[in-house]
Amino acid sequence: MKNSNKSLVKSGLILSLMTFASRIMGLIREMTKAAFLGTSAYADAFGIAFMIPNLFRRLFAENAISVAFIPTFRGYIEDAVTPEKKAETQEFVSATLTLVSFLTTCVVVLGILLVGFVIPFFYNNQTDTKIFEETTFLTRIMFPYLFVISVAAFFQGILNGVNVFAPSGFTPVLFNGIVILVTYGLTPYLNNPDNLPPEALAARAMSFGVLTGGCFQALFQWPFVKKTGWKTTLTGLKKAFTNPGTRRVCALIVPTIIGMAAYQLNDVVSTALAGKVGTGTVASLQYSLRLQELILGIFAVSIGTVILPDLSGLAKKQKWDEFNEMLTQAIKIIALICIPVTFYSLVCGKDLISLVYKSKSFDDNSVAMTLQVFRFHIAGLYFIAVNRIISPAFYAQGNTKLPTLAGIICFGVNILISLCLAFPMKGSGIALALSAASLVNTVCLFAFMKKMPGMKAGKIAVSMIIYIVRICAFSIIAAAPTYFARQFLIRKLDGCGRLIVYGVPVFACALIFGLLGAALLIIFKDESAVAIIKKLRRK
Repeated sequence: MKNSNKSLVKSGLILSLMTFASRIMGLIREMTKAAFLGTSAYADAFGIAFMIPNLFRRLFAENAISVAFIPTFRGYIEDAVTPEKKAETQEFVSATLTLVSFLTTCVVVLGILLVGFVIPFFYNNQTDTKIFEETTFLTRIMFPYLFVISVAAFFQGILNGVNVFAPSGFTPVLFNGIVILVTYGLTPYLNNPDNLPPEALAARAMSFGVLTGGCFQALFQWPFVKKTGWKTTLTGLKKAFTNPGTRRVCALIVPTIIGMAAYQLNDVVSTALAGKVGTGTVASLQYSLRLQELILGIFAVSIGTVILPDLSGLAKKQKWDEFNEMLTQAIKIIALICIPVTFYSLVCGKDLISLVYKSKSFDDNSVAMTLQVFRFHIAGLYFIAVNRIISPAFYAQGNTKLPTLAGIICFGVNILISLCLAFPMKGSGIALALSAASLVNTVCLFAFMKKMPGMKAGKIAVSMIIYIVRICAFSIIAAAPTYFARQFLIRKLDGCGRLIVYGVPVFACALIFGLLGAALLIIFKDESAVAIIKKLRRK
């Protein structure tokens, strides 16, 4: 277990650093979008256009790799002790790449042809026809992104399968950097025969940046994949579809497609409702989610990615005590991070949004719209994060049906609440629906955990609830003086420049909140915090 924990901490630190950089770059990308597009109709158009191919990316690329390919590939690697077994593994790799390339190409072609019939679903009848046309055009520019990012995800699966995480962790940094550079570099030089507003040209430039960035994500990883010794060759379609490994991948992924489709339909329906309730709602939701995903990406995704191979190994060896210990530890670490961040964000949300986004096209109205949404999004931060930790525990045992069912229930709850709240509360209602549905998803996963062999659902749940209450109490104690410190700083800094007015409260309050929280953890000898410190010292 010691070696497993060391591997978890080391890989988690590397991936967290890479993911931190990528999320920072992603935030800068959103800042670029805010500067050029604000909460205009063209910001909504870009958001809708990017969401559609991104929906398929999450459904096919990320889902297939994490849920099905990596566990199957790891199984092949562990058995590849003879030349014949190594050849079988290579056949599986080639068959999977062929299948991914063929299926995503088909989806891209169909998407480009049919997207014109889909876009009206995201707008109301009063929307300008030009916005319809521009959204369709932007979607067609970005649809091929699905193909290149799926190949990139396949490369990531190979690397993660052999416990190489750094190259794949860096590719989002590369992607976001390219989108930013292309947006700034291309926008002034685009032809404008139709006298489109500057926001429309910036949206087009950003769309080209997305496609270019996706290509570089795949190209960057290829040399590292080559070093692993596995060849990225194609095979015949018949071999690809009949290969035992790809058939196992399909058997694992088909049930999850239903659940993931339900989960992703949350985004589709939420975006459609946002497009109908008012201009700028889609953009404000996406700006808010980007801040939330900064935390999720750094910690939840990193920990979930790293523990999946280790949980799979422990499940295969039926070492259930170690399995439950690793899962419980990961859940507590997420609570230790996400709950304090939630309370801090509720205190300093306005300053944070203003510091990050406020610019020439992102005015006070944009800040107000985003803040209303952000407060409800951040309330569900812990539940969204913990769901990404618990789900790999099911996948590690080859069970994809129960998380799928949880996803379907979550989808139903989200849609029901969104339909009830979207028009009276607008973006705030949609954000509240997502947080409430995430809580329901967590409850469902724990309920289904009782059906899994070796998993002590009751013990894990009780330990989690006690720890949540403990961290919430610490966070409330730390938040109270932070609130009054913010009020004092706001009054004293009134009239100073933007970076001073918003930056000083954000960082000073973070320092105050962090020091108070750390003091409480030390005074009460928090086990999770102590464990993290000890492991970091050993590094």
